[in-house]
Amino acid sequence: MSPVLAGVLQLLALIVALGLSYRPLGDHMAKVYSSEKHLRPEKWIYQAIGANPDTEMRWPAYLRGVLAFSAVSVLFLYLLQRVQGSLPGSLGFVSIDPDQAFNTAASFVANTNWQSYYGEQAMGHVVQTGGLAVQNFVSAAVGIAVAVALVRGFARSRTGELGNFWADLVRGTVRILLPISVIGALVLVACGAIQNFSGIHEVGQFTGGSQQWNGGAVASQEVIKELGTNGGGYFNANSSHPLENPNGLSNLFEIYLILVIPFALTRTFGRMVGSLKQGYAILGTMAAIWVGFTALMMWTEFAHHGPAFDLAGGAMEGKETRFGIGGSSLFAVATTLTSTGAVNSFHSSYTGFGGGITMLGMQLGEIAPGGVGSGLYGMLIMAIIAVFIAGLMVGRTPEYLGKKIGTREIKFAALYILITPALVLCFTAASFVLDTPQHSMTNSGAHGFSEILYAYTSGANNNGSAFAGLNADTQWFNTTIGIAMLLGRFLPMVFVLALAGSLAEQTPVPETAGTLRTEKPLFTGLLVGTILIITGLTYFPALALGPLAEGLAA
Repeated sequence: MSPVLAGVLQLLALIVALGLSYRPLGDHMAKVYSSEKHLRPEKWIYQAIGANPDTEMRWPAYLRGVLAFSAVSVLFLYLLQRVQGSLPGSLGFVSIDPDQAFNTAASFVANTNWQSYYGEQAMGHVVQTGGLAVQNFVSAAVGIAVAVALVRGFARSRTGELGNFWADLVRGTVRILLPISVIGALVLVACGAIQNFSGIHEVGQFTGGSQQWNGGAVASQEVIKELGTNGGGYFNANSSHPLENPNGLSNLFEIYLILVIPFALTRTFGRMVGSLKQGYAILGTMAAIWVGFTALMMWTEFAHHGPAFDLAGGAMEGKETRFGIGGSSLFAVATTLTSTGAVNSFHSSYTGFGGGITMLGMQLGEIAPGGVGSGLYGMLIMAIIAVFIAGLMVGRTPEYLGKKIGTREIKFAALYILITPALVLCFTAASFVLDTPQHSMTNSGAHGFSEILYAYTSGANNNGSAFAGLNADTQWFNTTIGIAMLLGRFLPMVFVLALAGSLAEQTPVPETAGTLRTEKPLFTGLLVGTILIITGLTYFPALALGPLAEGLAA
């Protein structure tokens, strides 16, 4: 079987698996967030934290819940790392330095999971399981909760109430993420991933010495890392490590985990607003971009010519032979079009255009299908922009799902889409103005520029993947990327929840002959065009200095 055919068959198998999961998972999530009943374990949690899950919240109260919970999480995870050297199960590792502890705490709470450390050489069992793995669950649940609050804003009228954050947080964790993770961990163990709490031990004898490997609860952390679009690996090699991702089957399963909730949330959206066709329109937009990016990535990696590339079946530098070009390309696109950031290959070793595709996927806002929750609310923001543009073209007040998109709503949407590019471009520019950050670059020229641009694109978009080649474990990068991750995660949430509150207060507008049919393929095309144009106008100059320049020079 040719490598190209193998890659295409993997893509088709993935589409079939996602299609089979779409309806049952989407409907289940809609029921979870619409139910008035509380499970017994959930009641215990509410009593422990002193929350009343039946109290409805307006958007300021909902936002305070998000920020308060996240602030406590950052503080807890920071302190856990700082006292690691005194904890049992630390495997002899010392406490983490302050700047790196801040960066890691901000990273995992912001659902970014950027790692400037070697996991198997820095973190013991307590920090890995009691700190990092816990945040993999709850940070994902926070993202889904904010998305559901925005959906309620569209679904409700003449009220500013968006639900209860604590109920949404607990339900997302207990009823969605935890059950799937248990099943997924069993699948990964069956594929060969490890799951234990053993210490450091030597593996084999080699010329000049032997290798040492840590044991750990790898399978359980791997599954929620992908399912929750987190991305932080137990080992430094992340999902290219054979103990995290043993073979081609586990690789395809992990890609499935990355995509299944973000895609299924479009059906949840359709159910909750009372129109499945609206959910299909958003799904069509996400799927069109995802398939297009995957096809482009496979083409640019398989088509890289030269005798060495022809013998290897493509550009195999930085890729695992057990995954090949197809499995690596699928994973790279999935992880950068979502906020996952896990990697099974080095993106820095991709062709110039291939590396640019990974960056562009994040710069779109990671909305195709995006992170758990963040992908849906990001796409809905883009839908509001598209509706506004269409309204300007025909000279009528724009409407979406029966809600008028006025001055207030479009300001919130505009602020949302401006925050991340401002963080990325400003921090990238500062890194080239100052001397010290440039010393972290392994390469010069266009590729060196791409290393730093990718780092801040990954951090501010809450992706977490690394281009490789950049030494990010410095005070400058640990601090600035940490700030970019926190601002890139929580500032957009402010405007999403404010927009949700504004929409929920409105009286629904009845459809007329002039109403834009947002469930039709025409609107899907308009939405795809809007996304690409906004991203292109924002990032094209920076991309031209980095991956485009490198690709054209190859």
